[in-house]
Amino acid sequence: MPVSGSKGSLTVEAALVLPIFFFAAICLVYLLEIKSIQFSVHNAAQNAAERAAVDVAALPVLNSWKLESDMVNLIGAKRMQQSVIEGGSGGLSCWRSYYKETDGMIYVDVRYKVRLPFPRFLNLSLDLKETFQIRAWTGYRSGQMYGEEDDIVYITDYGSVYHEDYQCRYLQLSIRYVPMSELSGLRNLDGGIYHACEKCVHADTMSGVYITEYGNKYHNSLDCSGLKRSVRAVKKSEVAGRGACSKCAG
Repeated sequence: MPVSGSKGSLTVEAALVLPIFFFAAICLVYLLEIKSIQFSVHNAAQNAAERAAVDVAALPVLNSWKLESDMVNLIGAKRMQQSVIEGGSGGLSCWRSYYKETDGMIYVDVRYKVRLPFPRFLNLSLDLKETFQIRAWTGYRSGQMYGEEDDIVYITDYGSVYHEDYQCRYLQLSIRYVPMSELSGLRNLDGGIYHACEKCVHADTMSGVYITEYGNKYHNSLDCSGLKRSVRAVKKSEVAGRGACSKCAG
């Protein structure tokens, strides 16, 4: 009889503890998802703002709608729809962002809400935002800078060629989020297939990955250095050892 009572006690304890354990595990999963979304929004905002910094050189007004659209394309509409962002791909708000021509700065303000998929009466939601400043790109004069006679060209830290056009496709990355199931059928604009990036793909990939039009790697993280372009303007005489870009120079 005591043995039976002991078993019954264990059963009651298990019935009480297991739900708490599973709830804690689910909360941990969603906490990681929130951090992942924050990371993606932050990097998408940085990349979209860099594009906007070039756009305002032609028209000195920040298009906040385009800023939102670029961010959705960078993160991936499908990824956002499946995330904890309230409103999915329509859940980002950039209307508070603006360009101040007097100081040449773009002030980026991105706001969104995350909501956990629990009963709404629990009100498990959180308002998040990303704010930062970025200097607008003001352009260079006809391939020359600061009155120097030497032509100005553009290079990246890890590239092997120089560019004469700042708007060259090879300098302006077009990042897309695509489902992993579709990757094998996709080709870059040079006709090549995509391979795993050795910097950010270390195990199984997620449901989707990030690719670029001319790249040959797919990425798990928007923060991967393979998805970054640090463009510098230098004198053409200083690029010894680099060839000319086949698209915009030579």
